[in-house]
Amino acid sequence: MTNATATRPQTTEYLPYYGRYISLVPDGDILNTLTEQLDSTLTLLRSLSEEKASFRYAPDKWSIKELLGHVIDGERIFAYRALRFARNDQTKVPGFEQDDYVRNATFDDCKLSDLIEEFEHVRRGNLLMFRQLSEEAWARRGVASDAEVSVRALCFIMAGHELHHMNVLKDKYLS
Repeated sequence: MTNATATRPQTTEYLPYYGRYISLVPDGDILNTLTEQLDSTLTLLRSLSEEKASFRYAPDKWSIKELLGHVIDGERIFAYRALRFARNDQTKVPGFEQDDYVRNATFDDCKLSDLIEEFEHVRRGNLLMFRQLSEEAWARRGVASDAEVSVRALCFIMAGHELHHMNVLKDKYLS
């Protein structure tokens, strides 16, 4: 554990909107949190049937497969931003529209087991990337969605985003 991975980002390191995700992340080393999350999320997802994975709690809401696909997309986007900024790339990164991403994906045509495997590989790859960053890289910042954000904040946002959606899964889809 390094100081960079154990220190929560300051509110100056991210847009206020992302505070809703970061506030969900428990104190402690963020890399341990991401690893523990992976284990608990895989356990939860593997308990679902293929039939259940197509469930929508309302007609205009995502299916469970789409929710998982969105989490995977988010992981990739947050990690891509973190990689660019960690490498001191100061090129501004545009935002993305989550609903368009889900609408233009084919998550409902995928097998749940394939989406689970994809999430696992993406998260493990992200963990490998984050583990090799220097203290200096963790503190670097760049501009994404027209706002400055640090690499550390992006890692916490990734963890909080996953936590948020797993809470939605439990509360809205599985209750």
